[in-house]
Amino acid sequence: MGVCAPHGFVATGVSAGLKSSGGRDVALVVNDGPLQACAAVFTSNRIVAAPVVWSREVARAGTAHAVVLNSGGANACTGAQGFRDAQLTAETIASLLGVSATDVLVCSTGLIGEPLPMHKLLPGVTAASRLLGSEGGADAAAAIMTTDTVAKQTFVSGVGYTIGGMAKGAGMLAPGLATMLVVLTTDAALGHVELDTALREATRVTFDRTDSDGCMSTNDTVVLLASGAATTTPNVAEFTRGLTEVCADLASQLIRDAEGAAHNIAITTRNAASEHDAEVVGRAVARSSLFKTAIFGNDPNWGRILSAVGTTDAAFDPGAINVTINGVQICRNSGIGESRSSVDLGARDVAVEIDLQAGAESATIWTNDLTHDYVQENSAYSS
Repeated sequence: MGVCAPHGFVATGVSAGLKSSGGRDVALVVNDGPLQACAAVFTSNRIVAAPVVWSREVARAGTAHAVVLNSGGANACTGAQGFRDAQLTAETIASLLGVSATDVLVCSTGLIGEPLPMHKLLPGVTAASRLLGSEGGADAAAAIMTTDTVAKQTFVSGVGYTIGGMAKGAGMLAPGLATMLVVLTTDAALGHVELDTALREATRVTFDRTDSDGCMSTNDTVVLLASGAATTTPNVAEFTRGLTEVCADLASQLIRDAEGAAHNIAITTRNAASEHDAEVVGRAVARSSLFKTAIFGNDPNWGRILSAVGTTDAAFDPGAINVTINGVQICRNSGIGESRSSVDLGARDVAVEIDLQAGAESATIWTNDLTHDYVQENSAYSS
């Protein structure tokens, strides 16, 4: 059910002709309240799309009635006209819903450096406003897909409230604060401050650690809306746990649908001196093309892992690192461990554990292998 699983939300997804395929390409999610609280996090790329500039200001106020999203065009690097187009999109929805434009978040995804065809987008936005419904979550999730092969939705139930969400993304997954486009909803009665606290913690340990290809988008946005329709005010820590579960599920779906991927890889760094060190080490391995191609070739080449670990400034003894792949410790104290032939990489899921023996902290980075299909897809798709 995704974004419509919590009470107080309606959504839809329609085709406006932005995609050459004719598929759904405009999504609308509306918060019917009684609360319209929101929080959001955005890409840390210094070059940002016009919708990010607009939505940052909306989110700063802490309230939002609606999120309008389009695929088929990123509206990034489009100058002053791009910002005017984002604003006009918000104003159009606001007029149709009878709310303020400053309460409408705007998100776009697709090709960078091309103006949006507003003569198509605005009629699509208008059509979406007329088709809103409590069963429209699946259509909304489909409408934000670009190179995704499947729509991504999830929800969890808390005590007296629900958290739902949808996401899109199959490439350019190396975020800072967010990953591609994500809309999260809840019927819990929480305000902007509580939502912001929960969202930043949830994204920190999920989307921030989803690193498919080392490429960060200009449009990354994660939005959290609260309707208060359940009239339940959960403890923030409890709510954060539920929100983290939703974000982790969506992050996992993003990695599983990564462009051309043949393996999903979880890289867990254990016994680090700090959580930061554990994250840095895991990310260095996740961004190693040599490591990723080895996994694609079903080769448990632990030397490539150690080489990547050694490029970081994390605290460790270079002669005391252990590496385990799918339960087999093939590197012991930075030397030869069990036979590589004992490692089975035939399954899609791969678990890599790096033991720094330097402390008690840990972190997991999720990535995928580097395949022929990834190169083919990204050489054929202008992005």
